[in-house]
Amino acid sequence: MRTSRLLLGLIVMACGPLAAHAQSTSFSSPREALRQGVSAYQGGYYEIAVPALKYAAASSEFMATYYLAKIYQDNTAAYTDHAKAFALFEKIIDDHLEADPDLDPRAPYIGKALTAVAGYWLKGLPEIGLAPDPARAVFYFNNASTTYNDEDAQFELAKLQLTGEGVEANIPLGRHWLSILSQNGHAGAQAFFADLLWRGKHVEPDPARALALIAIAVRNAPPQDAMWIEDIYQNIFCGAAEGTRSQATGIVAQWGNRYGRKPAKARDHSGLAQLTAAPIRTCKNGEAVDFLSPNRSGIAGNSGHAVTTTDRLPPPAAQPPTFSYGSVGGDAALRDVTAPGQVR
Repeated sequence: MRTSRLLLGLIVMACGPLAAHAQSTSFSSPREALRQGVSAYQGGYYEIAVPALKYAAASSEFMATYYLAKIYQDNTAAYTDHAKAFALFEKIIDDHLEADPDLDPRAPYIGKALTAVAGYWLKGLPEIGLAPDPARAVFYFNNASTTYNDEDAQFELAKLQLTGEGVEANIPLGRHWLSILSQNGHAGAQAFFADLLWRGKHVEPDPARALALIAIAVRNAPPQDAMWIEDIYQNIFCGAAEGTRSQATGIVAQWGNRYGRKPAKARDHSGLAQLTAAPIRTCKNGEAVDFLSPNRSGIAGNSGHAVTTTDRLPPPAAQPPTFSYGSVGGDAALRDVTAPGQVR
């Protein structure tokens, strides 16, 4: 995975010469610049974070390079530059090929870099002439998944295994990973699995559990995934009958803490306080889309609470139960559906 001359040029553009930063920015040390840059990043103040992180990255501060790449990868802010993000993620990979995944504290971030690069290979990056290459994407996803145990890579591989894109189709294995990730509170996997349950694709259809699982996913969703997950929720909720919604409400009450995960706090790029108002979603018939809460007996039209990205579940229990799909001992739960007869 050697970086090409083009990528080297992009890295220079992304980090910039140290002298240039020294003229415009004053930091007591690269480590202090890193501290300030990460703090600004976490607060959503990218205009402050970028010069500090560039300064630190020019002195080979690992986390500065990583967070710079994350800023350039972010489609919601003014600094989006996927060419630079790709170059920096590649640099992280190239510079740390020998990192011990069990002992090196940088290992999780190397895994995230592998997953990010895989995503670019999967979709392509026209601005640098990078054509889509699903097989190469799978190579990176596999490395991130198996070596660094990166859940996002496992999720992407599960989807590819269902479609056979870049890898031999393996529907039971794809379902298996979706089940495991959903049990662990991965919002994307929960939403994707819920959509399969709703449509009856690769599994037997189960509208009530589909609605319950997507309700959990909405409240688990990190900010960057909230929109598409809420889109799936809206589709399922609006298509579900009242009886299905009532049944799903009971399931959510059982699943809430089991399959929940406290998401990262949303960052405010505007510099303004976060607004409490949220857009109201409605079905085609004008009915307000309502999320299902384990603390409410009512559903649409009763609680009057619209789906928002601020409705979140508490952290999961320390020891989550076995993930199953169906009814076990009278307790609605999810399991890995791998019976060949259920493949559609």
